[in-house]
Amino acid sequence: QAADLSKPIDKRIYKGTQPTCHDFNHLTATAESVSLLVGFSAGQVQLIDPIKKETSKLFNEERLIDKSRVTCVKWVPGSESLFLVAHSSGNMYLYNVEHTCGTTAPHYQLLKQGESFAVHTCKSKSTRNPLLKWTVGEGALNEFAFSPDGKFLACVSQDGFLRVFNFDSVELHGTMKSYFGGLLCVCWSPDGKYIVTGGEDDLVTVWSFVDCRVIARGHGHKSWVSVVAFDPYTTSVEESDPMEFSGSDEDFQDLHFGRDRANSTQSRLSKRNSTDSRPVSVTYRFGSVGQDTQLCLWDLTEDILFPHQPLSRARTHTNVMNATSPPAGSGGTNAGSNGNSITTPGNSVPPPLPRSNSLPHSAVSNAGSKSSVMDGAIASGVSKFATLSLHDRKERHHEKDHKRNHSMGHISSKSSDKLNLVTKTKTDPAKTLGTPLCPRMEDVPLLEPLICKKIAHERLTVLIFLEDCIVTACQEGFICTWARPGKV
Repeated sequence: QAADLSKPIDKRIYKGTQPTCHDFNHLTATAESVSLLVGFSAGQVQLIDPIKKETSKLFNEERLIDKSRVTCVKWVPGSESLFLVAHSSGNMYLYNVEHTCGTTAPHYQLLKQGESFAVHTCKSKSTRNPLLKWTVGEGALNEFAFSPDGKFLACVSQDGFLRVFNFDSVELHGTMKSYFGGLLCVCWSPDGKYIVTGGEDDLVTVWSFVDCRVIARGHGHKSWVSVVAFDPYTTSVEESDPMEFSGSDEDFQDLHFGRDRANSTQSRLSKRNSTDSRPVSVTYRFGSVGQDTQLCLWDLTEDILFPHQPLSRARTHTNVMNATSPPAGSGGTNAGSNGNSITTPGNSVPPPLPRSNSLPHSAVSNAGSKSSVMDGAIASGVSKFATLSLHDRKERHHEKDHKRNHSMGHISSKSSDKLNLVTKTKTDPAKTLGTPLCPRMEDVPLLEPLICKKIAHERLTVLIFLEDCIVTACQEGFICTWARPGKV
């Protein structure tokens, strides 16, 4: 039964401050009760039950914790009481609904520090909110999203960076930089293998969680992209037989993640590279809406996810590179990173790959790519894919010599002062372009939208995929439901 959109269940009017974001707790929701968090432009967070018409609590009421606008609020997956709040100050705070906020400004103690982020605990005699304070990047923290398994947190900031953290161990897993401008929105694929961002460069960018690299960009919007979302109902991942490592696991020997969920991806990829495997059918569908009032739908298909390559070429590359690379222990991996040996000292993404090692274009020209323009992009994509884990180790030494990016080690030895830290880690956009952090446009496949349709008169702010319809909303206040094909 469709919701009656003509009369709301609950209606509240606020004076002096505007609601900016909200999140329902799906874990505790019942037909009689639902916990709804609402963030406000002046920094407060309210917990309400719109069904029972109750207002139970107001957090950061005196604005002692943070005075800036709330940009994103989310319940921590699997928790009935923990929630995370991001602000335009660039800070995030972890709250527990059971605890109160103090009557004085909180005092903090440093828990962990890394490249352009720091996490503090709240010092107080009795447990009170906030439990943790995260300081991430520079400028506003525009949105964050938990991975489907709840273990990882993807944050996008006004400084143009996507940063992905292991939420529990507070480790930085990987980073990506927008083509230019701030990143405004982020979402995970239903299986947690890909992250899509959108922002002020009018692009959608697809980032691989396992490889920690940009695998595609999509160009269809004519203005800033405000929301990206995967469609779990048309995303299809058809596994063939039970997967196992077969033949090419040396390709992955540098990607130790120490987690089971990464292994399934690795085994699928190694299956892909083995000679007798049947192709795995994969299509991810995601959508985006923007300030250009357009809705775009995108398909992420196998030719982008697994660029085809002649097996023997890839294998000889691998063996030659392994023969010349130093032993795995050398080269200064980040000691505190959980065996995450893909992180390089300064920068937590693999360093740039030498161009001389790209595969010749003819090697992929018959890969069934859609147009000859794509061939160059796929060729460079293949070479990066084939050699990602191998060059990674080889170039670590140079990273230390050049000090292109200060690692936190260099900075914290001089001073742990936050101000010093920020000035020294400021990233020059010109230096990131053309590196794996932000590849050039011609170096990654460019997606075109399946459809791109103007669906509103004002900028779009909401995109939700439901089983029988798509929901959008715009700044004029219109909420629209769009029937899926064949569901009318």
